[in-house]
Amino acid sequence: MNAYDKDIVAWANQQSKALRDGRFDLLDIEHVAEEIEDVGRSEQREFARRLAALLTHLLKWQVQPERRCIAWKNIIAAQRPPVLLRLKRTPSLESMLSNPGWLGVIWIDAVADAVAETGLAMEAFPQEWCWSVEDVLSDDFLPG
Repeated sequence: MNAYDKDIVAWANQQSKALRDGRFDLLDIEHVAEEIEDVGRSEQREFARRLAALLTHLLKWQVQPERRCIAWKNIIAAQRPPVLLRLKRTPSLESMLSNPGWLGVIWIDAVADAVAETGLAMEAFPQEWCWSVEDVLSDDFLPG
């Protein structure tokens, strides 16, 4: 069993020290590359999670007009800054917003969450992305 499998924290500390010391011969290249890729995937997952949460609340706003209130409006407003902050900190995530397949998966997650939170049938919600990304991210946008 290598250090990576035995204690990943100790391994990470060893690898960062080797990098800083210029001791590239001590690097576990394959695992270092894997961990760097994982950082990117983690950022993508967090971005997707936050965008899905925003969409979930927008969907609930659209299909339950009788339940709209200032608290819901505030929740929607609170969901946008974390999404926008992710885009600002990681501009490469913006390309995901023009990927219909990726957006479709996020939409499905958002609808599933909205169904779970409202108890409404899946058919009560739009089955495909129905707003522009610009609208979703705009402070002024509320559907319906």
